[in-house]
Amino acid sequence: MSGGPGRVVLVLHTHLPYVEGFGTWPFGEEWLWEAVATSYRPLLGVLARHPLGDRVTVSVTPVLGDQLAAPDVARRYRTFLDDVREDVFAREIDGLSASGAHGAARALEVQRETYRAASRAVAGAASARSPADLTGGLLARADWTSSATHAVLPVLATDEGVTAQLRVGIDAHRRRAGRPWRGGLWLPECAYDPSLDDALGRAGVRAACVDLTDPLGHGTDAQLRPYATGCGTTLLPLDRTLMDLVWADGAIPAAGAYRDSHRRTTFDLMPWSNDGRAWDPDRARERAVADAAAFVAAARERLAGGGVATVAMDTEFLGHWWLEGPWWLQAVLDELHRDGPEPVLADDAAAGVDPAPLPSPARTTTTWGARRSLWTWSNPGVADRTARMRRAELDVVARGPAAPVRAWRELLALQSSDWAFLHTRGTAGDYPDVRADGHAEALDGALAALGSPDPSVRNLAPFLDAATPGP
Repeated sequence: MSGGPGRVVLVLHTHLPYVEGFGTWPFGEEWLWEAVATSYRPLLGVLARHPLGDRVTVSVTPVLGDQLAAPDVARRYRTFLDDVREDVFAREIDGLSASGAHGAARALEVQRETYRAASRAVAGAASARSPADLTGGLLARADWTSSATHAVLPVLATDEGVTAQLRVGIDAHRRRAGRPWRGGLWLPECAYDPSLDDALGRAGVRAACVDLTDPLGHGTDAQLRPYATGCGTTLLPLDRTLMDLVWADGAIPAAGAYRDSHRRTTFDLMPWSNDGRAWDPDRARERAVADAAAFVAAARERLAGGGVATVAMDTEFLGHWWLEGPWWLQAVLDELHRDGPEPVLADDAAAGVDPAPLPSPARTTTTWGARRSLWTWSNPGVADRTARMRRAELDVVARGPAAPVRAWRELLALQSSDWAFLHTRGTAGDYPDVRADGHAEALDGALAALGSPDPSVRNLAPFLDAATPGP
């Protein structure tokens, strides 16, 4: 670890699987509308208003960008806000009031305003054609990109498959982002293996986050410095000492004053706090400010001897799952602005130091997933599906230039990390299995079809040139 003032890197990883046009409630494109309304707009508002907002690294996966830029999404998003959400909130507020639960009814009235504000943003942007224009500029604000469909790269079967995921993802970012790409790439699930070094280097990846907690030791100073792969990529270890204050069971979001995301009404709304009381926004905001101060105090202590602490979390966690998350982030930025440590972009942290060679114990396969391994995507419950995905990749790659573009798009969709993740977690019924089966069958059909099948899969990977078979 280098001496001198310590610095903190805050990374918001923004991702959803391709759900636009594939189902509605409870599993499907409503995930997209919810994320836009409750996470992306509030968070980007915080970043736009705060003097340190441009010091927060925002990664956006290409597959999310594909959905935000798809035709007709603005109309369906507005219908969700004005019809679905208005109806559901009205029913629940009336029912709670009639039963005498006036505090819970007031809590829902406050929460309903988030959706109404999102609707007003739609109405005030008459020329907007997609939620990409209504999120506060998510795609324009993106600093980092990712693999095309959030594929866990060490699980893929071929170098060609890895190259395709990187190439398609980076190209989409360059076409859509409002700022030059400096080489930052979110490794899906922070899944790293030294066998990726050459591919990352060839793709121009200059910085990525990794979870080296086990090989380097939880809380050690070794976590507070960047490392070099030898192929041009700087690896920023996640600092679990700070991340676990927020991103662990029983962490800050479990405090009694915060909204309970598990106890729900008939129509899946959440008017109660973790301590069982009706959710009170003033009480929750006060707790968010106090918890932000405690988090920044811990960061000052952690970085007293210098170094770089990288703290990353899913963007959707802040706002959608943890309603008070945007308030907490704003208070964190306020504290950092008052008294440090200095927040820096991940690209600057990677470029501003001389990284050490990656130590031997860390030259292994790691993720930030369960067991910090590939278990989520290779356990016995999904092993057959992962094997099918790899066989499909081998089939497409074996066709070379003769592989239809439709087959490549279906392969990219099949390689998404989300299907195995959702299956392993058991949180989305049979939705991930239906989706993976559908893409696998469509891929087989594209390879077997005579003539030229329709090359598109809704708006997935739209920049993949149909005139050139394969990425």
